[in-house]
Amino acid sequence: MRKKKRRVIETLSLSFLDSISCGFGAIILLLVITKLFEPIRLEESNQELDGLLARYEQEINEILGETERVQRERITSVETVDEDRIQIAELQRELTRIRSALLDRQDDATLADELAGRLAAAKQSLTAEMERLLVDRPPNIDDNAIGGVPVDSEYIIFVIDTSGSMRQYAWDRVQQQISETLDVYPTVKGMQILNDEGTYLFRSYRRDWIPDTPGRRQAIIDALPNWNAFSDSSPREGILEAIETFYDPDKKVSIYVYSDDFAQGSINGVVREVDRRNRLDAEGNRRVRIHAVAFPVYYDVTGDLLTAARFATLMRVLCQRNGGTFVALPSRRDI
Repeated sequence: MRKKKRRVIETLSLSFLDSISCGFGAIILLLVITKLFEPIRLEESNQELDGLLARYEQEINEILGETERVQRERITSVETVDEDRIQIAELQRELTRIRSALLDRQDDATLADELAGRLAAAKQSLTAEMERLLVDRPPNIDDNAIGGVPVDSEYIIFVIDTSGSMRQYAWDRVQQQISETLDVYPTVKGMQILNDEGTYLFRSYRRDWIPDTPGRRQAIIDALPNWNAFSDSSPREGILEAIETFYDPDKKVSIYVYSDDFAQGSINGVVREVDRRNRLDAEGNRRVRIHAVAFPVYYDVTGDLLTAARFATLMRVLCQRNGGTFVALPSRRDI
């Protein structure tokens, strides 16, 4: 019986070894097969990645091409707009030239009658205060006018063009005109100086009346030579600032506009805006009176009057609609 047991044990041991060997062999075979097919899968992945990159690169090139096309169209549009602006500027210059030619062809007698009628219509009745003040006026000055402009207000505002052309070629005459105007008013209740942008000569009196004293008058004359405020040669801002800030129903206010040009903006637009701000009162009078004095700067320098025609057209209309007078100073060439 002992012999039989030994044989059984040997048989089982061999079977166990065979099974283990087969298992290890299968594992090794699987590892070999996996290693054989792994390069193939990596190659396929690389090919797919290369294709994806190529597609993205093509899309980027298409986007860049579309961007270049849009950029070219934008440049073309900008050039077209610039050409249109140049054409508009040329048409505006031509219109100014035609208007000036029409003004030059008017009969001198007709112009004289028109000016006389305008001066007569522009005069205001003097208040008792101004009647008393004008008793002491200088004897060599006309009763109610300086250069054809009525001087019947108790408060005066100067709106002065401080552009380069005015400062370079007309500043001495500006100071002379202001000095003469102040001489015509022996005393006023208040005065103010600002430029066509609405910038005040004296910041300490911004939006307030400057008291009328001999010292203040001399300070104005002394400060003018060094006043170099920015200007775009448009009286619009200065006139509106003067009306909005200093209008008072109990005060008689006059604005004096000194300039040589109206460089930019719409004439009709400025006229309409001033009409809205400088409204009529119950008696049909405007809030403030607007006068203008034109300086022939460009004619003195170049002999050409066309560049000042826009200012003349604008201010003649404003003065007519706001109870004032437009006066053009004589050229130095004619003096």
